[in-house]
Amino acid sequence: MSDRNDVAPSDVIDKLGDLAARAGLRRISMLAWRDLDDPEAGGSEVHASTVASLWGQAGIEVTMRTSHAPGRAQVAWRDGYRVIRKAGRYMVFPRAAFSEMMRWHGARDGLVEIWNGMPFFSPLWAHGPRVVWLHHVHDSMWQMTLPPRLAAAGHTIESRLAPPLYHSTSIVTLSESSKRELIEKLHFTPNRITVVPPGVDGRFSPGGEKSPTPLVVAVGRLVPVKRFHYLVDALTELKPRHPNLEAVIVGDGYLRDELETQVREAGAEQWLRLPGRLDDAELVSLYRRAWAVASASAHEGWGMTLTEAASCGTPAIATRIAGHADAVDEGRSGLLVDDPRQFASALEPVIADSARREQLTQGALEHAARFTWGATAYGTLEVLAEDAVRRRSRS
Repeated sequence: MSDRNDVAPSDVIDKLGDLAARAGLRRISMLAWRDLDDPEAGGSEVHASTVASLWGQAGIEVTMRTSHAPGRAQVAWRDGYRVIRKAGRYMVFPRAAFSEMMRWHGARDGLVEIWNGMPFFSPLWAHGPRVVWLHHVHDSMWQMTLPPRLAAAGHTIESRLAPPLYHSTSIVTLSESSKRELIEKLHFTPNRITVVPPGVDGRFSPGGEKSPTPLVVAVGRLVPVKRFHYLVDALTELKPRHPNLEAVIVGDGYLRDELETQVREAGAEQWLRLPGRLDDAELVSLYRRAWAVASASAHEGWGMTLTEAASCGTPAIATRIAGHADAVDEGRSGLLVDDPRQFASALEPVIADSARREQLTQGALEHAARFTWGATAYGTLEVLAEDAVRRRSRS
């Protein structure tokens, strides 16, 4: 994100600074599982980094504590905020909490805990203004990514042990559908949850020409929760009816070998590519050329790749899950499917009907225009500021 466009005008930066000053938020600590430079970084890390950068531009001293990232310095500065990378994947939780509790790296006026599956249990040790960012419930993701015993432990902590501790904590989530999920599955009180959608960076914009032949793009880590195997199945089903169809699955992850085997066995190596990670310019170009962007994911707090593509004028075909239900304006900026095995039937009319595709393209541009990082940074800071003012009034 170091080469991101300016994502907030100066008046928004000024408003952030004024809000922080009124609430007495000069120094904010953020606790995150992973850093943006981590090889497995995804949408949650982009969200945290962008907000931290904007807060830093507004004059707030932001320090993000996270786990070790291979090949990266333990302490570094990025886009106006400090990153401290110490401890491994699991030890980062007790280490970061103890470090903050002891104020080893200075005092703070506010705390942001990013609850990404495993919480830092800030209600047990943190004093003063704080807020939790909880993008979505992991639920079946535990079984998809961990051995059975660890998965069972993670699920128990997330669903039963941790929620009661956070009953009086202010929570920020990304979408109304994710809020409903937090209420229904984790039993949080509705009035403690604020919805603040993520923004879209200015570099994602329409331009150039669409591919002359059908092109479907998907972007994400190659991990079980993304369920790219369903997309490969759908594309190979469509190929005989649309001989010029091409597809690109962007990203990397530990399922690469498995997906490459699936593509090879389907005889799709010449038209279905897995190029790994792309730089910003290549990704924007791909979004602009694509006829549709697809996501078969099982869990998302949002569909960040879907709104990025929408800003480039590309409609989405995605699973009907929390997060996707808000990132896609169904029937207007894209289509949602109840079962990932329905992808072929959902993609076909978008590929075959140019008038329908044009309608969805226009709807995608209009829908994506609603989301700015300036609004995200202000909305998240506002929740923390309200907690600070409330605590000050109470004391």
